Amino acid sequence: MYEEFFNFTERPFSLTPDPSFLYMGKGHRMALTMLNYGLRSEAGITVITGEVGAGKTTLIHHVLAGLGDDITVGLISNTHSAFGELLEWVLMAFGLDYTNKTKTELYQLFSDYLIEQYAQNKRTVLIIDEAQNFGAETLEELRMLSNINSGKHMVLQLVLVGQPELLQTMKKQELRQLAQRVSVDYHIESLKLPDTIEYIKFRIEHAGGDPGIFLKSACAVVHYYSRGIPRLINTLCDFALVYAFAEEQRKVEAQLVLDVVRDKQKGGIFPMRKEEDDEAVKIRELIKGKLGLDMKPLLVEKDIFQDKQEQIDLF
Repeated sequence: MYEEFFNFTERPFSLTPDPSFLYMGKGHRMALTMLNYGLRSEAGITVITGEVGAGKTTLIHHVLAGLGDDITVGLISNTHSAFGELLEWVLMAFGLDYTNKTKTELYQLFSDYLIEQYAQNKRTVLIIDEAQNFGAETLEELRMLSNINSGKHMVLQLVLVGQPELLQTMKKQELRQLAQRVSVDYHIESLKLPDTIEYIKFRIEHAGGDPGIFLKSACAVVHYYSRGIPRLINTLCDFALVYAFAEEQRKVEAQLVLDVVRDKQKGGIFPMRKEEDDEAVKIRELIKGKLGLDMKPLLVEKDIFQDKQEQIDLF
């Protein structure tokens, strides 16, 4: 809709996971390092967590694109609370026929497959995306699958990717054996303001546009309401570009982003900020002082702006 107006080759803020748009901020760079380390060091179980929209799935697709022929990967990405027999999904992930077989036969089929891959000098990796949807019983089944590994021979590696709830489930007493087998784990934090600014510039530039389309103050408003979560950043930036196009504005200013946010508030679906950390308070104070714009969140219980000496350069 606005691509031609801003000279984009494609939409810069699509919500579809695209490895080519992966911004390597500190958190994602470390998560990628830990994932690669887990794969290369033959870690039994690797766990990567992050908030909804943190870019975990995009990161996984980036890793998959860079794997060599010596690694066979099975990916399960459509987990949900009504998830059926785990073994059937695992076999499906590796393109194996699971129909009309008992659970014992399914286990034997998978075991034989792993040994066959190992005999061909291939390592087998099973990646579970959205693993927070698994209950304790299903996670325990995964641990039992890892028992196929014997001695020093690592024929199956597990990568669990999910929201923070996954960690809470894995801390349960009945899953202590699974937790003890986790060799690598990392939690992706939300972006800080400087990374949000660079993230927005990176995606616009990658789409062929002028990285200066969003003013710093506009990026700050985006960061304030998105809480540095990439998917929410994409949502606000995408709509901001639509609004700018409708008003024939070549630059996205703070007021325009605030208009988007207020319209989103009316819909009641966009997950708005309900409390502030130190960084958010500083941003709000600066925007109000410099531009006279009020960015009060839906709920602010107390003002925790403590260090007024620290400067944030937005202008």
